[in-house]
Amino acid sequence: MPTVLEDLCDWAAGLRAEDVPERVRALAGSQLLSQLASIRAGAAHPLGRRMTDAFGPPFQPDARNSACVLAGLGSWLNLDDTAYAGHLSNSTAAVPVAFAYALGLSGAALLTAVVAANECAARITAAATLGPLRGHSAVHTHLAGAVAGRLHCEGADRTLWTAALSMAFSMPNRPLMRAFLASDGRLLNSLTPVRTAMDACDAARAGLSGPADVMEHPDGFLAHFAAVPLPTAVNAALGTRWHTETLSFKMHPGGPGIDAAVDCAADLHHELGSPRPDDIAEVVVETSLYTLLAARTAERYVTGPDAPLGALVLHTPYPVATALLTGGLTVADLTGPRVAERARWQVAQRVRLVHDEGFTRALFASQAPFGEAVRHAGEAAVPWLRDFAGPRLAAVAAEAAAGHRAPDFSGATKATGARVTVRLADGRVRSAERLIPLGGAGPHTRAHHAELTREKFIAHGGDKDVAAAAGEVADMTPGRLREWLGAALR
Repeated sequence: MPTVLEDLCDWAAGLRAEDVPERVRALAGSQLLSQLASIRAGAAHPLGRRMTDAFGPPFQPDARNSACVLAGLGSWLNLDDTAYAGHLSNSTAAVPVAFAYALGLSGAALLTAVVAANECAARITAAATLGPLRGHSAVHTHLAGAVAGRLHCEGADRTLWTAALSMAFSMPNRPLMRAFLASDGRLLNSLTPVRTAMDACDAARAGLSGPADVMEHPDGFLAHFAAVPLPTAVNAALGTRWHTETLSFKMHPGGPGIDAAVDCAADLHHELGSPRPDDIAEVVVETSLYTLLAARTAERYVTGPDAPLGALVLHTPYPVATALLTGGLTVADLTGPRVAERARWQVAQRVRLVHDEGFTRALFASQAPFGEAVRHAGEAAVPWLRDFAGPRLAAVAAEAAAGHRAPDFSGATKATGARVTVRLADGRVRSAERLIPLGGAGPHTRAHHAELTREKFIAHGGDKDVAAAAGEVADMTPGRLREWLGAALR
């Protein structure tokens, strides 16, 4: 009987462009443009320039090096796209870009490789979601995404896929939160596992292999990386439940969970007519437990303008204050001289976070980031929920997540909501609320993802004609695709 990894590899290695529904392919096209925007943003930042000084430019003669650099540049500003489950695009889009460019693949081949990588990485991440590592800290996502993205581009057979993935997961990477939040180590968060994955592919081509049962074995990956292992998530409903349909697109840096609060603050900026710091007496952000826990993790590192970037992108008060005063949040707001502006920190000190049980219920009722995993686990999820949320909120979360698991992800949502209330010095009170942030998985994003990601790409200095051509990627010849990718990162 095949292992869950062998099942996954058999399906993914055989995936062809005609097997992917058009709605899924279209989402992958938007994901590609969105991640190219994130790579542009990372490359333009002073820390990104140091990364390229160390490891070279995005496109190099050796596609393995290109894959590592592209993965690294797109990850550390929290502009990378997410899904159920994981921050996928740093490997699942970046690695296929590197190999499609080097090997001269067509647009259809590139998008199919992106989808194959998404499905492998998301499923393996979902299997370990109820554990200690989530979001950017779950760097094992990129072991799967990078192996799958490369091998699909290379046309490798299922035997090689199994050998490479089992080798990659034989020694999975794991970050230290101290380094992740407080040092430049964050810049290697995706680069390092992608490099490990490249080595695993090379080892497999030389005839080496890991254990095919590395996922479900009692001493395997899930036993060590999941409090509630879900091995059947790896191979459940292949070709029916497309995890690519759970994509959320990051429209501004920061996370997890601050997006809706920033959207609300930007709306209030316009409603209030560009308020000044002295106009604002208090800002109350009501949000889910998820956002609160991330904020508590970061807040001990954020004491002002000298805060490390790794913590600042997880911090709610500064991004909300910035959006209230300026109408938005950009990468430039996370570095000098803007991050040193006294007015922003004055308002940030007046931002107070409050738990809203309704938002926590909505969070667990949605598929991403972990509501679907709780549904999949059923009663087995209760101990993990108690550790995550405490006894009372564990019951709330379990009740919200209870119910029938949908046969597919065509209606998937990511409800990381927030309500922002501004109390003004003159006594007025204004409030804005958003359940799903702009770009988050849900009905609006399914209808408008192409235009949202075009806006994101242009906002990060991308060419308008390159953005307009993103919808044509599936029909691009190898020469046209190579030209388009080069222009996208020029």
